[in-house]
Amino acid sequence: MNFADQKNGEKSLVALLGRPDTPTDGVADYCTFLAKALEARGIQMSLAPVRWMEDGWFNGLRQLWHASAEWRGQWVLLQYTALAWSRRGFSFGALAVLAMLRRGGARVAVVFHEPDRQRGSGMLQGIRGACQDWVIRRLYKGATKAIFADPLETILWLPKNDVKAAFIPIGANVPEPTSRSEASRAQNGRPQTVTVFCLTQPPKLERELADISYAIRSATTNGLKLHVVFLGRGTAEAKKEIERAFVDIPVEVSNLGLLSAEKVSQTLAQSDAMLCVRDRLFPRRGSAIAGIACGVPIIGYAGRAERTPLEEAGIVLVPYGDVDALGVALLRVLDDPNLSRDLQEKSSLAQRRYFSWDSIATAFVSVLDLESDSR
Repeated sequence: MNFADQKNGEKSLVALLGRPDTPTDGVADYCTFLAKALEARGIQMSLAPVRWMEDGWFNGLRQLWHASAEWRGQWVLLQYTALAWSRRGFSFGALAVLAMLRRGGARVAVVFHEPDRQRGSGMLQGIRGACQDWVIRRLYKGATKAIFADPLETILWLPKNDVKAAFIPIGANVPEPTSRSEASRAQNGRPQTVTVFCLTQPPKLERELADISYAIRSATTNGLKLHVVFLGRGTAEAKKEIERAFVDIPVEVSNLGLLSAEKVSQTLAQSDAMLCVRDRLFPRRGSAIAGIACGVPIIGYAGRAERTPLEEAGIVLVPYGDVDALGVALLRVLDDPNLSRDLQEKSSLAQRRYFSWDSIATAFVSVLDLESDSR
């Protein structure tokens, strides 16, 4: 295992990653974008993977022990998801990593990409969830700083007014488009584009596609010509399910599958609307954050976006599971140019204020007091 070389300097820090996710790794992308934003401020951040899965925990921790001696006094950002530190979600390995970093003299900020247990049903999942909750609280207790992508008041287990915790939103894992088009609405006679970015896995996939196809059908019955574009994680695998869901709906359907970050950005920026109905919309939903960055109006389910920066973005929220309201909202967005422009402007403002990597880097500098460290 090769840890990234890290110079002893007051303006450098390390992002420590566990097992990479496949086929795309949102946490690694998050760290890459953050590193670029920090570098623009003269702060170097190296990405260091702990290859426990490939090399085994003994070798992984041994290598980490040697590397952590070079990180004494520096900030190490331990990236936490349950599966990053366990094959099956029993993430006790994260605690061993934290203990070793502290023993080596590093200042540890845990970045919680998951602030609670993973959801699921069954006795095994109940046991796994209880373990995850215990690990998360132990990580919080042992960290010097704890950074969450959810507003602190929405995390019920957090101690009140603890200066250790900080809320920093996530940013889009796609580049901001250099320009935003008026999409197909400005091109007379052409279908308007509705984009779906990422799909869930079965068994939730069937419900999700049913909601999407119902909303699309509702819009077409009002005379709109539509082009529905699926892209991102889970879409290529759902090719047959998508075809069945739209078999009798008079729309053009494209399934682009996994694309480069640049192509995703381009596709979203050229869309007229985006349906985001994988679940109740919440601040760590990367597909929605990408839509905000690209200025596409979003229609999603309410229930978890309240009291978060998502409320200030160009998002129309409808009650969870209300497919009639979903169809009405989609029709309103597609049929009202003034509403569409208003939603785009709201997303542009929210992007600059909360979700741009520049604002996120500014928040990290403040929370970790990096400007003071660099003097």
